[in-house]
Amino acid sequence: MKFLCIDCDTQMTFEERQQPGDGTFTASFTCPRCGRRVAMLANPMETQLVSTLGVEIGGRTLDDQPLEFTRTALAGRDDAFTEEAPRAPRPMWSADAELRLAKVPSFVRGMVKKIYSDYARDRAIAEITPAVMDRAREELGLEGM
Repeated sequence: MKFLCIDCDTQMTFEERQQPGDGTFTASFTCPRCGRRVAMLANPMETQLVSTLGVEIGGRTLDDQPLEFTRTALAGRDDAFTEEAPRAPRPMWSADAELRLAKVPSFVRGMVKKIYSDYARDRAIAEITPAVMDRAREELGLEGM
């Protein structure tokens, strides 16, 4: 299993694995191009299955072959990888917005950053500020999160 950064079409690299002792494990991965992070959490049964099969987590990387497996598995779907229209450039983050983002728990920070970035891109907002973050939270219904 590999994780791909959707925006960069780049294989994410293994960052760290933790086994807190309750039978679960977590593994985190980072996009080497944009720095986006994702985390995987396995329950005790999944952890036991992975251990039984001898699966290495983060022990091996492959040569850059973006979406190779997916492309070969989608026979008959010639339109599956057609190019999309170019998107607006990535918005910049103000220093205050980055400080606020740094307070988000690390295992979800990448997802939260993507939500705000997508929100800004869709609205052609060039810079993400705390005010933009507040507006996004309100408009996207994320205030309880």
